[in-house]
Amino acid sequence: MRILFVSDELVSGNIAYLLKQEGHDVKIFVQDKERRSNFIGLLEQTEDWKRELEWVGKAGLIVFDGIGFGSVQDRLRKQGYAVFGGSALGDKLEVDRAHAQEIFKQHGIKTVPYKTFQKIEDAIAFVRRNPRAWVIKQNAKAPRSLNYVGQLPDGRDVISTLEGYALNSRKQAEPLDLQEKIEGVEIGVARYFNGTDWVGPIEMNVEYKRFFPGNIGPTTSEMGTLAWYDDDESNKLFGETLAKLKPYLQAIDFRGDIDINCIVNETGAYPLEATPRFGSPIVQLHTEFNSSPWSEFLRAVALGEQYKLKWRKGFGVVVLVAVPPFPYTRKLRGVSSDGVSIYFREDMKDSDMAHIHFEEVSARPGRKKDRLYISDWCGYVLYVTEMGKTVEEARRRAYRLVEKIVIPKMFYRDDIGRSFIERDEKLLRRWGYLH
Repeated sequence: MRILFVSDELVSGNIAYLLKQEGHDVKIFVQDKERRSNFIGLLEQTEDWKRELEWVGKAGLIVFDGIGFGSVQDRLRKQGYAVFGGSALGDKLEVDRAHAQEIFKQHGIKTVPYKTFQKIEDAIAFVRRNPRAWVIKQNAKAPRSLNYVGQLPDGRDVISTLEGYALNSRKQAEPLDLQEKIEGVEIGVARYFNGTDWVGPIEMNVEYKRFFPGNIGPTTSEMGTLAWYDDDESNKLFGETLAKLKPYLQAIDFRGDIDINCIVNETGAYPLEATPRFGSPIVQLHTEFNSSPWSEFLRAVALGEQYKLKWRKGFGVVVLVAVPPFPYTRKLRGVSSDGVSIYFREDMKDSDMAHIHFEEVSARPGRKKDRLYISDWCGYVLYVTEMGKTVEEARRRAYRLVEKIVIPKMFYRDDIGRSFIERDEKLLRRWGYLH
């Protein structure tokens, strides 16, 4: 089958690589020109995806892995193409957080106080009038490092953070949102939707966004994730959130993966944000869970068909292996690792490579073990995934594999899943969110 993979920032380019390994004819388009240096020697790239529509044809598959193409996806579907991804109103759930909160409220999902500000000064004045702990959130594609979770009950630290943004990061920080902070356990729930109904099991996930172990330091896009699948339709978190959105997803003809990240406590589940696309790095874990061919599954979702997805039970862990200047998004002179080779220790087996997922990686001609290199400057090099019957087993397997990778200046969090074992699992069981 011919597959055209269209990406904005290449957050799931490894899925295109897996589709090629399944034996399909794959072409990939990357909208961000600075990220077109990735997957060279691994995938065929095109500079104009529209010119490839005749090549992919109505019998092929078009996969959009991000947001920003929603109206295009709607139009292509009307023209008869098989299109996996979101929709125009699906995109809006992510780029406009206030809109998403309103949609949640309209469909009977609990929400917390939330307000959007076009100017930083207006947000500062609001916190002064409403002194409490607030969470600073960014819309659209603003760097997640600008998010901040308030710690002081009178909001002084939030005001100081906002004042810093006014001096140093105004262009990136505006507009911004403030959400009232609530206590509990942060957990996400996700599922694939084919325009009419759910496809496959429910996904539960716990994200680790802070830079350092122990949830210390600045917020990143994500350092790793713990996840598992559940086929129980009475799943409490699913029932309180995603399940209620089914009529809306039908109305907007959404065909893709959608996640709602929540804070849950003894009073219920409160959605923080929606991700109506492949999430990173959770999509890499789907490769561990899913046994069915990616091409069959994605095409069924694209065509609005039901599909019996074969999947594995257990816990999965994904770990980001990064290099400087991550987590910052500016080019820093003398810091980039662009061009540095990626090595593997002698005990690295070919079967281990199925658990390695590339993002900023390309291949030079040469010996198999010496040909991979870092091909971008951002620092999101690759991800390591593993599964186990328990969280600890999944962690042990993942970190054993991480130790076989040698990249100069590489780093990663070594505690993905640990807080779930030590604290969150007990609370989630007590509140009825885990069996």
